[in-house]
Amino acid sequence: MGGLRFLVLDGYARAGREELGAGGMTSAGELYRTMLEAHAPGCTVDIIYPADPGAALPKGAAVAQYDGIAWTGSSLCVYKPGPEVTPQIEFAREAFAAGVPSYGSCWAAQIAAIAAGGQVGPHPQGKEMMFARKIALTGRGQGHPFYLGKPSVFDGFISHDDEVTHLPPGGQLLAEGRYTRVQALSVEHLNGTFWAVQYHPEYDLYQMARLIFCRKDKLVELGFFADTTAALIMVSRLETLHANPSRRDLAWELGLDEDILDPGTRQREVRNWIDHLVIPNLRR
Repeated sequence: MGGLRFLVLDGYARAGREELGAGGMTSAGELYRTMLEAHAPGCTVDIIYPADPGAALPKGAAVAQYDGIAWTGSSLCVYKPGPEVTPQIEFAREAFAAGVPSYGSCWAAQIAAIAAGGQVGPHPQGKEMMFARKIALTGRGQGHPFYLGKPSVFDGFISHDDEVTHLPPGGQLLAEGRYTRVQALSVEHLNGTFWAVQYHPEYDLYQMARLIFCRKDKLVELGFFADTTAALIMVSRLETLHANPSRRDLAWELGLDEDILDPGTRQREVRNWIDHLVIPNLRR
């Protein structure tokens, strides 16, 4: 798979990136670079920041030169148009038109839906955070190439306030959850296909720990933790398990297994996207 060329859109605004970086979290774009390089050794990964003022997004032939386009999460709201959001939606339509396969997490699922005519809104029950439990493949998801080799029910890292409320024409629901219905979708629109998940396969325990640290005050306010001390205890437990994956006691206490702990299982969707959508598209 050497030689593949990917474009990563880091959907965060500069202020959002700087806030997370100050808390010790790796930037979303760099997390994606690491993940893509792990599953496509020898690939080239270009990262752009479309929410930054004056960001130049490729068009036409400049989009078509990429073998795949990947979208990170974001702290923006896709249903609030503006200079940080609207160009990203327009670029997603450009990628659909160019026929370049797309993949992404969280923000990506919402971008894919909006760009193809679906709808996104604030989650009526509020934020979903840390682990999405018992994500289940739908009938269409079972046997879909996006989920080959993935358990039919699994957990995933998650952090979001918004959700896809209406699938677009050409959209298929591939995985769903009890808290958030649309946990994965495939969208066929114009000349392209976009596979996206609401959860975060690119995260690991350390990144989630750092995200909790960055958001601790808000998470206490929302009731995820009784107080700041409780939040920091969770940060410590996640970081300890990340550094010592043989700590079965901690994994048991947190209710975690290979869905979360094994990168190959956690990121199976990414590998499948490369094997079953990106590479076949090269042969067209």
